[in-house]
Amino acid sequence: MGRFVQWQAARLRRHYAGGRGDAFARRAARLYAALHGTWLTPRRWVTLEVPGRRTGNIARFPLGMADVDGRWYLVSMLGECAWVWNVRAAGGRAVLRHGRAREVLLVEVPVEERAPVIRRIVQVAPGTRPHVRVDWREPVEAFEAVSGDHPVFRVEPAGAS
Repeated sequence: MGRFVQWQAARLRRHYAGGRGDAFARRAARLYAALHGTWLTPRRWVTLEVPGRRTGNIARFPLGMADVDGRWYLVSMLGECAWVWNVRAAGGRAVLRHGRAREVLLVEVPVEERAPVIRRIVQVAPGTRPHVRVDWREPVEAFEAVSGDHPVFRVEPAGAS
């Protein structure tokens, strides 16, 4: 990785120090959540809506989805963070919005099965690259080292169990 790319990646990571976005990151997230909820973005860009674990108020998070073997996944680029905790507290029940709202069940993927999904998300969502710390061109085996650091959820229809 070149020096400029490393500098830029470090700069982007600073917006999420401690796994929580600073004021700039929170404003950007609100803007992207509104944008991802429309039909104006690629299909893989969605807004996750999930009840807050403390307040119960709906929290919205702009996310990119990874597609692997015909299934869709959500990957936390920041590791353990608010949306992951909220999804766990809600028992995996959430809404994905991309033009229309779709109730889903998010099923956490075991650590040993995450590497291909994490590799795919860094391939298709460049914004995740500074946070994953494995070059997107590396083989899937390289992603096994960071699999425990990035929770992954498989997207299932709401009626699934």
